[in-house]
Amino acid sequence: MPLIDLSREIHHRTPAHPSHPPVVMTVWNDHSEIKRAGDTTFSSKAMYLSMSDHAGTHVDAPCHFNPAPNAPSIDQVPLEDCYTEALCLDLSHVPLKHEITVAEMETALAATGEEIKPRDTVLIHMGVNDRLFGTPGYLHDFPGLHVDAVHWLADKRIVAFGVEAISPAPEGAPNFKAHTACAERGITHIECLWNLEALVGKGRFTFIGFPLKIRGGTASPIRAVAVLPD
Repeated sequence: MPLIDLSREIHHRTPAHPSHPPVVMTVWNDHSEIKRAGDTTFSSKAMYLSMSDHAGTHVDAPCHFNPAPNAPSIDQVPLEDCYTEALCLDLSHVPLKHEITVAEMETALAATGEEIKPRDTVLIHMGVNDRLFGTPGYLHDFPGLHVDAVHWLADKRIVAFGVEAISPAPEGAPNFKAHTACAERGITHIECLWNLEALVGKGRFTFIGFPLKIRGGTASPIRAVAVLPD
């Protein structure tokens, strides 16, 4: 049962969307602080973290992009939506800042020899990490889905789609439209994925990405994993 880690590391000043606060991480206490009780000595180490619920590899809750009062927060998302069959489409050739069209999605799907099934998670490899991670462009120059491509995925009754970038569509209006389409169609998306190139050509697999149970959370960091068939 081969496992592929699809999660980005969380560390101090992890690259984050400009509209969210940065990750702040430091030592809270360490083994230099010796505690004593009678003739027993003890030490421990713990870290302090301050971050957005959208930090690192994360899944958005419907209440993030859907203003309806009954839109679920992350603690209300069914766990079944976070453990699904999945497929990865290779769109790593698209230009930076490009809005991926339905025709391009159809071509990428045909190249897999597979089909998208209801309740799938669809991961979209766009070469974002290879081309942009560690540069200022990572926060601004990524490609993503045209709103029509979001609706195309929703028409196939998927649960979620996932991208490497900090947003599902290019910066600005395309990103707002993609989020609004997710609200309209009752799907969500995963952002800041890692290592999607390892899934290209692998066919169908199981995707696991359980969120933290954050009361009222608009998103949650996840440990995203692909489980390949034996």
